Amino acid sequence: GEAFVEALRSRIGRKSIDVYPVDYPATTDFPTALDGVRDASARVESMAANCPNTDIVLGGFSQGAAVAGFVTANVIPDGAPEGVPNPMPSDVSKHVAAVALFGKPNDRFMRAIRQPDVEVGPLYADKTVDMCVDDDFVCSSGGDFNAHTQYVETGKVDQAAIFTAAKIAAMSLPPEATPHTPAPAGQPHLPTTVGPQQSTAPA
Repeated sequence: GEAFVEALRSRIGRKSIDVYPVDYPATTDFPTALDGVRDASARVESMAANCPNTDIVLGGFSQGAAVAGFVTANVIPDGAPEGVPNPMPSDVSKHVAAVALFGKPNDRFMRAIRQPDVEVGPLYADKTVDMCVDDDFVCSSGGDFNAHTQYVETGKVDQAAIFTAAKIAAMSLPPEATPHTPAPAGQPHLPTTVGPQQSTAPA
């Protein structure tokens, strides 16, 4: 997480970053990640409502990537344990610039621990970068335990930061001016100006 934040910080110019660590017990007891889904969903919804000009970035590694993935879901997945929060309102997605996932548990891994597959919701799919080191036993068909710890060394963190910075920059572009409707004969054309959209830090 820290490596990703620092890599992103160096690529967003004069914008600032505030980091919110999701509150949940990251343990081998995978269902405890539900606490993280609840906490992260509540945080994102609160930020979208109270700080609408903030570009929100979701990020996670391994179990944290599963949490971030479930947060974006548009439906409660089949086989989810009791207590899974309802999906976030669809308009919240407009405030999320990017989702960066590192070593997201694949379907094979999730079946092995008897948990539902992690599926990024359609409103977030084109904003998501899903990084998996070759042979990482968690996210690929490989069986290399060491690969799961090599996201910095293999450049995956930098790749995700580049992707995320581009998505943040795109959120800050001014909206395109709407085409002018020709004025009736004898009426002056009024100029239309479009100011830049305010945008602050990703959270």
